[in-house]
Amino acid sequence: MYQYFYELLGSEILATLITAAVPLVNVLLAALIGVYLERKVSAHMQDRLGPMRTGWHGIFQTVADFIKMLQKEDAVSTEVDKKLYNLAPVLVFTGSFAAYAVIPFSSKVIGTEAEVGIFYLLAISSLVVAGILMAGWSSNNKYSLLGAMRSASQIISYEIPTAIVVLSMVMYTGTLSLDKMSQMQTAYFWNWNILGGAEFGFAKFLLIPFMIVGFIIIYISTLAEVNRTPFDIPEAESELVAGYFTEYCGMKWAMFMLSEYGNMFAVSGLVTILFFGGYQSPLGYFGDAIGVHWMIPFEQVFWFIAKGWFFVFVQMWLRWTLPRLRVDQLMSLCWKYLIPYAFVNLIIIGIITLL
Repeated sequence: MYQYFYELLGSEILATLITAAVPLVNVLLAALIGVYLERKVSAHMQDRLGPMRTGWHGIFQTVADFIKMLQKEDAVSTEVDKKLYNLAPVLVFTGSFAAYAVIPFSSKVIGTEAEVGIFYLLAISSLVVAGILMAGWSSNNKYSLLGAMRSASQIISYEIPTAIVVLSMVMYTGTLSLDKMSQMQTAYFWNWNILGGAEFGFAKFLLIPFMIVGFIIIYISTLAEVNRTPFDIPEAESELVAGYFTEYCGMKWAMFMLSEYGNMFAVSGLVTILFFGGYQSPLGYFGDAIGVHWMIPFEQVFWFIAKGWFFVFVQMWLRWTLPRLRVDQLMSLCWKYLIPYAFVNLIIIGIITLL
């Protein structure tokens, strides 16, 4: 994308600034839209209306709340470790923000076309764990510390099945580049990886059951990694008040929330790229059909965002449908079921791909 803006503007500084601004805008929009949708989805599932006053159907309510948080007093306890306390929300937000640098919204809209994009995504998102631990420890609050320890153990555990499924898809596609994974699935839904991909002709139908298993495993795992119900024990309101950010308020609290909703869309984007064609259209491009090829990148952005927000909607749907798991149930699901199944799935996909 840098090269595109450089050719368009003829300025290295402007091209760099715009390229860096794209991930930040994505995170902020994901958070603003995500909070609004959370309120509306939960309201309609419970036969309520949700926010209605600020803007049409309350569409500006989240913006109003964001402005309110900017004006709030930063109340800090005298018992906290101030350096770590202030650094924690910045570190959590940085991990979420930096992950968007390699997510391809289209063949043109991508921060960097890194050849090791998926490795970078998994690595940089681990910063969130460090930030959460810092927040829990520095707050000098028993609820915060318990929430942080729960979150760290949960995220680290569920990263294993996530990584195994990602490894199986890397082995199948032969690349670590998220952009190349999207390109390989071409602009028709029968070439998406969830239906065996575009590489092996009729033999791809052997892969379909194992691709579906891989998708289910990684969707459950990423749901746990972003602390969403039924895996929200790190911030269980009935037990831990608000978990690791109990002592935070104002804009620092908002940074944790921005990160949560930014992460929700990031993991939904990852699932979309691995299994559902990334930015590819399910039925070909309208721009191709009418000979207007400059429309294609805009169509790609639309399809990627539509797929990503669909999976975010499912995350919200599950939140208001399923009860919270106990700690022992959460760990049993990961270590007794998801990891063994993901490992067996990896071996089978590898054998089919090799043969």
